[in-house]
Amino acid sequence: MSFMQALRQRWQQAGTLVCVGLDPEPAKFPARFAGDADAVFAFNRDIIDATAEYACAFKPQIAHFAALGAEDALARLVAYAHANHPGIPVILDSKRGDIGSTAQHYVTEAFDRYGADAVTANPYLGRDSVQPFLDRADRGVVVLCRTSNPGAGDLQDLDVAGRPLYQHVAEKVAREWNGHGNCALVVGATWPSQLREVRAIVGEVPFLVPGVGAQGGDVEAVVTNAKTADGTGLMISSSRAILYASNADDYAAASAAAAKSLRDEVNRYR
Repeated sequence: MSFMQALRQRWQQAGTLVCVGLDPEPAKFPARFAGDADAVFAFNRDIIDATAEYACAFKPQIAHFAALGAEDALARLVAYAHANHPGIPVILDSKRGDIGSTAQHYVTEAFDRYGADAVTANPYLGRDSVQPFLDRADRGVVVLCRTSNPGAGDLQDLDVAGRPLYQHVAEKVAREWNGHGNCALVVGATWPSQLREVRAIVGEVPFLVPGVGAQGGDVEAVVTNAKTADGTGLMISSSRAILYASNADDYAAASAAAAKSLRDEVNRYR
């Protein structure tokens, strides 16, 4: 299946819009992992197993692995997720964007080295920097549009021909870049009105929505402003609130409970 096919199947068959972020921070791992040379893999493997029932996607954040020299663990985790939980797509959160020749290497990194089903991408170098990703029609390209961080408005809200820049990004992705139907957009949970505006511009294009959980985004506001007509269209991402729901030996069960709680809350508003 392509990324979009797998995602839609999870929405419909598993009844979940929750994307589980994998952001390893060994200082927050339970004590049982102290001294374990393969702790990054082992902890995230357990989280994947515990939360798979409630996940429409997994989203490992590449910097969290690279800073630890754990790129091998990342590759093994993607392979593990595919082998043990087939049908749940994996989004590599790397926010890549560079000139075309370099972008092609980033494509190889995400899709061939790590085996991800989708990748996050930065659009601000223009279409040629994203085109190598777009050309992989079976893989997803999740383009930054209106992000959840406090400084997002410094550039994304700048007025361009009477509209904020993020609206131009949304329109360009939906109307010009999405020829293979493999594009999605990052729109943060911390900006409910912007979610509504972007949904009106792009129609059925899926959203990856960070900012619930630890960042305080309101689930009801996200779902009511951003869902598509069939009550899907969203990957509502939570990382820390699920990963580190407990630092005791019940960490896996606590993560499962946190993922289930978010899924149930999301589904109340669909």
